[in-house]
Amino acid sequence: MAQSGATFKNKTVSETLEQHFQDKKVTVKGTALELVAELLRIFTKEALSRAALQAKAEGDASVMTEHLEKILVQLLLDM
Repeated sequence: MAQSGATFKNKTVSETLEQHFQDKKVTVKGTALELVAELLRIFTKEALSRAALQAKAEGDASVMTEHLEKILVQLLLDM
């Protein structure tokens, strides 16, 4: 999957997932790994977009942690 803009490296995604697997023999490779990386990219892009809208609604020129905190619950419910 060729993407323009920021992406997550498959190795980073794989290592992050493997840190949380109870069975250390479990791995994610190939297409499944690419799909998880794409899901993370979309989730992150949506979070940043919503946080920017929140900042704009509050009259702020920069997105701060507080803006992400305000949108996080609804984002998780939507996803």
